[in-house]
Parts: sequence; C-alpha cells; structure tokens
Amino acid sequence: MTASKLPTILIVEDDIENQKFLKIFLKKCFEVEVCDNAEDCYAILNTQPIDIILMDISLKGTKDGLQLTKELKSHPEFGSLPIIGLSAHAFQKDKDNAYNAGIDFFMTKPVDAKVLLDTLLSSLAECNKKTK
Repeated sequence: MTASKLPTILIVEDDIENQKFLKIFLKKCFEVEVCDNAEDCYAILNTQPIDIILMDISLKGTKDGLQLTKELKSHPEFGSLPIIGLSAHAFQKDKDNAYNAGIDFFMTKPVDAKVLLDTLLSSLAECNKKTK
C-alpha cells in the first residue's frame, strides 16, 4: 500500500526563522516549498504544481505580498490557488488591503500553530470542493 501524496504548500516568507519554523511544523501535512520573493515564487510555480500558498505581506525584492497576490489572482493558471495571508501587520487597514488584493484568509503573527494548520487544511478542502 502506498501513501497518498501530500498536498504541496508554497511558503512565501522573508524571515528565515519563520521559514524554518513553518517548514518543520507543516511538513507533517504538506510537501513544503519556501521562497522569500516574487521572482522565486514564480520560478517555483512554473516548475511544479502547488496546492496552496502561505503569503507574508513583507517580502524581499521589489514586490510585497499584496502585489504578488494581486498578480497571482489575475493570472489564469494561478488565480484559483488559495492564498492564506500571514503577517505581522495587524491593523484593520492591513487586513482590508490583504482581502482587496485577493487573499482568501488573513492571519496575524504570532499565530496559534493549530489555528494556522486548521485554516490551511480547511482552505485546501474548500478549494478542492470548488474544483470537483
């Protein structure tokens, strides 16, 4: 009996410590890919299938997570990918900006690990229902 393939999550996060934590924490439920900027995000998306994205708002490079989310949501190939926003920006305007950019669900750091995992899994399940 072979194990079913885990869904693949792309973590777009500029903080190395957050990357390490998220990778270790999420590897039980996901195949994990990590990058810290828009260019690397596109490189990964163009080379392998991704099931869900965990997007930080602050990124390295010329684009932030909101700009990247807007681009991805308007792209025919990536527009249906669920994107979960995770940011230290906790003001209501930050939340509004994230939803206006196309984030499917927005969470602020620090986030409870169980809540994060539940949100990722439920968002993935909801997306899978829509595509069936």
